[in-house]
Amino acid sequence: MSKGIFTGLRLTSLRLRLVVVFALVALTAAVSASGIAYWLNREAVLTRVQDGALNDFRRQMQNRVAGLPLQPSADELRITAEQMAGSGSGYSVLLLGERDAGKPIIGTSDPDRFTLADVPASLREAVDTERPITESNAYPYHLFWQRTQRGGKPYLVGGTRVVGGGATGYMFKSLEAERADLNSLAWSLGIATALALIGSALLAQAAATTVLRPVHRLGEAARRLGEGKLDTRLRVSGTDELAELSRTFNVTAESLQKKVADMSAREEASRRFVADMSHELRTPLTALTAVTEVLEDEQDDLDPMIAPAVALVVSETRRLNDLVENLMEVTRFDAGTARLVLDDVDVADMVTACIDARAWLDAVELDAERGIMARLDPRRLDVILANLIGNALKHGGSPVRVAVRTEDDELIVEVRDHGPGIPAEVLPHVFDRFYKASAQRPRSDGSGLGLSIAMENAHIHGGDITAANSPDGDGAVFVLRLPRDASEIADEEGKDQ
Repeated sequence: MSKGIFTGLRLTSLRLRLVVVFALVALTAAVSASGIAYWLNREAVLTRVQDGALNDFRRQMQNRVAGLPLQPSADELRITAEQMAGSGSGYSVLLLGERDAGKPIIGTSDPDRFTLADVPASLREAVDTERPITESNAYPYHLFWQRTQRGGKPYLVGGTRVVGGGATGYMFKSLEAERADLNSLAWSLGIATALALIGSALLAQAAATTVLRPVHRLGEAARRLGEGKLDTRLRVSGTDELAELSRTFNVTAESLQKKVADMSAREEASRRFVADMSHELRTPLTALTAVTEVLEDEQDDLDPMIAPAVALVVSETRRLNDLVENLMEVTRFDAGTARLVLDDVDVADMVTACIDARAWLDAVELDAERGIMARLDPRRLDVILANLIGNALKHGGSPVRVAVRTEDDELIVEVRDHGPGIPAEVLPHVFDRFYKASAQRPRSDGSGLGLSIAMENAHIHGGDITAANSPDGDGAVFVLRLPRDASEIADEEGKDQ
């Protein structure tokens, strides 16, 4: 039974909460009902037994004790007590009289069962107290009773005295049978409460299954929708709130599918436009580059008035050529056509070649031991290093320090400059495309794509790049992490093709 009820329950699951709430409500209701029923039955049983015994005792006092002499003998008291106890009410009787002042005489129906010591002192005091006769009090003496225990067993003790003088009588009745009946009732109510709790758990399970099955289907549909399966729809039946929720989900999914399709179409068109534009620009750029190279060679022989314009044309042509190359690279990443071409490289030699090819040897300090081998894409690693070191030289401060080390199967390249660091508001955006930290420099030498392309090349290797400020406040630190062997990544790319 427990397996069926609690299968699949988690501490935070809605099913468990429903079962717990049902159980608590049922437990509260059952305990309350059982408690009220027990209390009512207990009072009814005790009151009935108590009233029956006390009323009978009162009649016996009126009929038998009232007829005794004012100073009865011990035998008269004993015989009367035995007669009163033998009336069938099931209580013992003790009669207390006086032969002379201060000389009490006691007669009891059963000396071994009931003696004067069994009568509470407070009850004796209440019985012996004479009350004044008033409009609201017609008798000087009344019948008093008290529930007490002896040896762990419950008893009813009552007492009164004859009006006008005479013996005082006390009755002593066991309530053990009534307690046994009440204990049986308590056990019955406890079993009923347990059955109600089990029944509520079963009902809660059934209700939870009925209610949560559509919720589970909705959750599964939402998960598939989140995984990109935009054609996911729910089967709708009924007119309740869950059916309305399913209809809303279907409408939302259909709208989302349409919007995603429109966005994908626009994105594809935009990507194709950028790719076509970059491709078309390469032919005129090739011609412009050839012309600018000729102009640059002849720059020293040009008119001083024309030389600055020629230098500007050469610089902007190179910048435009770099921008087109970067755009084509970004397009390849977006289209998913970028692939790794792996080779075994000495990382120290790679960093040295990157620095030397760009004439940065005087501005860069290299801390790398030769012999650190890695299986990576050399061209993409060169792009990463060139962008990180070039960014440090351009926006940081010399000297730029490049450190290479390994940790387990990971290659770590740290590029640190000695500039002012990166503002806190800029740090989250340093790898965003076309992002420039200074709004006053929209026409800076960079395109805003370098660090983004470096990050893409790191990701295609299965690595990452992080940017932070140096703990000592002196410059920024870029840390490149790549696997020393990207063969698994390249194999996965080959399977995806």
